[in-house]
Amino acid sequence: MSLFDLTGKVAVITGSSRGIGKASAFELAAHGAKVVISSRKQDACDAVAAEIDARFGAGTAIAVAANISDKAGLQHLVDESRRAFGRIDILVCNAASNPYYGPQAGISDDQFRKILDNNIVANHWLITMVVPEMRARRDGSIIIISSIGGLRGSTSIGAYGISKAADMQLARNLAHEYGPDNVRVNCIAPGLVKTDFARALWEDPARQQAISTSVPLRRIGEPEDIAGGVAFLASRAAAFVTGQTIVMDGGVTI
Repeated sequence: MSLFDLTGKVAVITGSSRGIGKASAFELAAHGAKVVISSRKQDACDAVAAEIDARFGAGTAIAVAANISDKAGLQHLVDESRRAFGRIDILVCNAASNPYYGPQAGISDDQFRKILDNNIVANHWLITMVVPEMRARRDGSIIIISSIGGLRGSTSIGAYGISKAADMQLARNLAHEYGPDNVRVNCIAPGLVKTDFARALWEDPARQQAISTSVPLRRIGEPEDIAGGVAFLASRAAAFVTGQTIVMDGGVTI
């Protein structure tokens, strides 16, 4: 059996109606996992789940809308996932917020709190909800989609970078806590990826070209580029990897 085989596993992926989350859901399903599609809008989730079922077979995916700022909504997501599939083996914390671009001095308290709550606290909530069964089974993989913004300073996305650096530390802390029960916790730190979330950074062709020239691979990322890393960390191929942040940025940070 392949080290990447996920047959019999169940994955919950937040922010999976588009972008990195959607690509990751398709990749996990391709390796045999059942997947739970979740984002704020039920119709968008339904559409992606239908696409996955059409490609990989009926019953491969379900759709459960949830807003990451709503703790009760996240618990509903977990409960519905268990009701449908009986278990949760893989959690991908992909959903995030960044309502502010600009210097730190200009951010409002509400904007700062939203970034920290959605990008850190919500991950903590969701992990706390799913990890007991993983620890009881002595098997589980938790993957947080962080960002290279958490590795470098910035004058425009500083608060976002703070939250993503905190996610890396969250993974390190929880890797220590859950490691004795064989539950792995890791981050992926993408560079600029062609998603709606980062549209402002790449939609202008001239700007995209300028950015690409600074990337050793001479392009910005595609969602599928990150999905491969998610599949790796979810699988037995990464059985000896925990507490790590895997940078997937085309070489930008080297």
